[in-house]
Amino acid sequence: MAINWQQAIEILTAHSLLQDVRGNVNGDFSAVSYDSRKVTPGTLFFAKGNFKPAFLTSARELGASAYVTDVEYTEGEQLPRLLVTNVQKAMAVLGAAFYNNPEKDLYIIAFTGTKGKTTGAYFTHEILQASTGGKTALFSTIDRILGPDDHFKSDLSTPESLDLFHDMRKAVDYGMTHLVMEVSSQAYKKSRVYGLQFDVGIFLNISPDHIGPAEHPTFADYLEHKLMLFDNSRKVIINGETDYLADVYAAAMRHHDEADVYVYAREAAQVKVPVDVLFTGQADLHDSKMHVTTNTSKADALAIAGDYTLNVPGDYNESNAASVLIAAALAGATQPAMIQGLNEVTVPGRMESFQTMSHGVVYVDYAHNYVSMKALMKFLHTQHPQGRVIVVLGAPGNKAESRRAGFGQALTEQANVVWLTADDPQYEDPRAIADEIAAATDTEKVEVHYEMDRPTAIKQAISMSTDKDVVAIAGKGLDPYQKINGVDTPYIGDMQVARDVVAEIEA
Repeated sequence: MAINWQQAIEILTAHSLLQDVRGNVNGDFSAVSYDSRKVTPGTLFFAKGNFKPAFLTSARELGASAYVTDVEYTEGEQLPRLLVTNVQKAMAVLGAAFYNNPEKDLYIIAFTGTKGKTTGAYFTHEILQASTGGKTALFSTIDRILGPDDHFKSDLSTPESLDLFHDMRKAVDYGMTHLVMEVSSQAYKKSRVYGLQFDVGIFLNISPDHIGPAEHPTFADYLEHKLMLFDNSRKVIINGETDYLADVYAAAMRHHDEADVYVYAREAAQVKVPVDVLFTGQADLHDSKMHVTTNTSKADALAIAGDYTLNVPGDYNESNAASVLIAAALAGATQPAMIQGLNEVTVPGRMESFQTMSHGVVYVDYAHNYVSMKALMKFLHTQHPQGRVIVVLGAPGNKAESRRAGFGQALTEQANVVWLTADDPQYEDPRAIADEIAAATDTEKVEVHYEMDRPTAIKQAISMSTDKDVVAIAGKGLDPYQKINGVDTPYIGDMQVARDVVAEIEA
């Protein structure tokens, strides 16, 4: 793993990113980094993001050989420098080269969508693990799995480009042949996947989310960055029931032949584009039964028609599974591997539940926007028609502010009771966030309570429930921390809190 000064210049020139060169470096760079604390002698350093000049001084003192920047810094005058038009894009192309383009040795399936990315990624990973003999890596919001004994919690849905290519290289070195990953809209907005080509790109759905000063200024900007996946995928899979289908389908067809675009939908869906795969399903508390049929010759060739049992409940997960079957078939999976994978898959923090003796069923789910909250509560109502849906919910601080009104709308449409609480408040007052959600909630339809200590809110919700009710603890899933004032504060997780509460009550 190495790259030299001249190679860096040639790569940046080829991508029309280079503006100016100052100085020269003999020999190879021994490392690449965007974190000044991790610089070692011989590092090519990238000055990116919310950058302070003092970081450059620190990088130089720790032995950086040169740096790449799109802003001039006087603190770096003693170092060779490559001035570029966009340092994030430069980091992506140089990072790929430094790690010897590991993406070329992997069959990569990428998911995007407002909801369902993580679930779809886990479903696909489970199938491909069975099909490839354990040679499939996973980069998800929850975990990054690089090899048989190398996996860890993720900090981003889609890693920064240097981390992405570093982890791809490790996966290839472990013998992995396939990779399933999530690609967020921010990954394109911040050029984390710039220049990366996917074998299969899956568009699950789109609805307003991640709208705010720190993310996407408008929904149009959000959709635009979601659709960039099509421009960088050899084959494309589209949910025929997504909102804005006409725009999504048109974007896919701009750069693909019809043979490389697959659309799936429920059998009863009124879809105005050609549909290749149809599915029906019946979900209960524990799993979903799916029946899949194919509608075109290219879909027939996938050999996915038949019956499946999906181990993760929720009728909305059947749609995710339909996309997964197409992607897995394109990647070479056999139908027995698909049947086995869907029947055995679990997704940490997604639709995990347990039955109590006298307080109904408790669910923990990562639902974290209007669409996913509405889908979750609608499903729970169908499974518990005689009881109340009691929700524990908060919203993150300093991001995705548009979610708060969406939560209020979803609660109004589907909830009976809500306990508003903290969920990664960061630098905001969690009570102020809760007030925004409450302001968007019809309090004549929904009983609203406040408790900013999340474990206490969970205890209160479970304590008030009856044997016919369901308690849905939404948002954090199995996250092991709360983000408070810039600090990842340890948290035992919603499921553990819920189990401890029930054990205390039932004792």
